Amino acid sequence: MNISKYTDFIIDILSENKATDVLRLDVRKRTSTVDYMVVASGSSSRHIKALSEILVEESKKIRMPSVGIEGENGSDWILIDFQDILVHLMLPRVREFYNIEKLWSLHSIEKQSATES
Repeated sequence: MNISKYTDFIIDILSENKATDVLRLDVRKRTSTVDYMVVASGSSSRHIKALSEILVEESKKIRMPSVGIEGENGSDWILIDFQDILVHLMLPRVREFYNIEKLWSLHSIEKQSATES
């Protein structure tokens, strides 16, 4: 599976599981360590934990396991590393405070919604 399709897969999983404000950030021209970042919000710490667990399990099924997860234990921000894709799952207030979209947005941001595919 190519990186673009895998990013679509991640976005679909998050959208299907009620993540909100899902964004894909193309950061290939900004860093050599990762190609894309996916940023999404959850309604509670429990929700973002569930999103991370579902995403990790579904990724294993297609043989694209994560290489690391940070912030799993009751955190307001969980980071999942899929080598070429970093997934940030955040509570809305944390996302607003850190505003990583603005930090990385000098290049392409694609707004995704549950109704898009």
